[in-house]
Amino acid sequence: MFSLAAEVIAEWAYPFSAFVERPGRVNSVSVKTTIRVAAAGDVHAVEPLRERLERAFSAIAEDSDLVLLAGDLTTHGLPEQAAVLADACGSLDTPIVAVLGNHDHHSNLCAEVTSALEDGGVIVLDRGHTILEIGEVEVGIVGTKGFVGGFPGAEIADFGEPALRHVYQETTLEVDALERGVEQVAGCHKRIVLLHYAPVEDTLVGEPERIWAFLGSGRLAGPIGAHRPDLVVHGHAHHGAPRGSIGEVPVHNVAVHVTGQDFAVFDI
Repeated sequence: MFSLAAEVIAEWAYPFSAFVERPGRVNSVSVKTTIRVAAAGDVHAVEPLRERLERAFSAIAEDSDLVLLAGDLTTHGLPEQAAVLADACGSLDTPIVAVLGNHDHHSNLCAEVTSALEDGGVIVLDRGHTILEIGEVEVGIVGTKGFVGGFPGAEIADFGEPALRHVYQETTLEVDALERGVEQVAGCHKRIVLLHYAPVEDTLVGEPERIWAFLGSGRLAGPIGAHRPDLVVHGHAHHGAPRGSIGEVPVHNVAVHVTGQDFAVFDI
């Protein structure tokens, strides 16, 4: 974590632009209309980034139908930092949906951070889902933070000390919430999963393998593979890879450090 504003800017400031990905999967519900989704993770809002964030959000809102924020919305989980991001979002008509990340939990003020974001019109999902009407398209978004645990071959097991089993149980709660959510949005024209932690190893390539267990959990992939949403986005892995998949489902790491852009843009 960084204590000086200059260090925060050096780590988290980035020039505005966007690239477009077009996942090729055809949804089981036949709807010809597409929507444009802008997604970013790990924006780490703080007062010195206020003007940059306001410019970036204003620009992307003009050309997007939906904005997704994949956690680590603040630097240290402080309500005043969330307010900086909320101010950048508050004047926009484009719906903005977010999940919190580990940075947003750091100060144990999640309720206050969530409230500040909601004051700016941001829909914050915590083990939940929302359904939006965007033009003629019904879009179901399932959002949960996810958690740690590792991937096949190197996973935390439900065994041993209570503290370790508590970590396993916390991931179980996230997986169960994801399962419930994708079931609830099954009838929507477009279905999106929004996470902070990674559900697959593909998007962690570039990070040291010894820390992969702290960057996500392969258990999150189960509900995704079973229900096959149109798009999955996450953040958290600053040095990971931009894209991967769970079966035919596209998974994108939209951390701004990975994309090199303010937002990745997807037409689905």
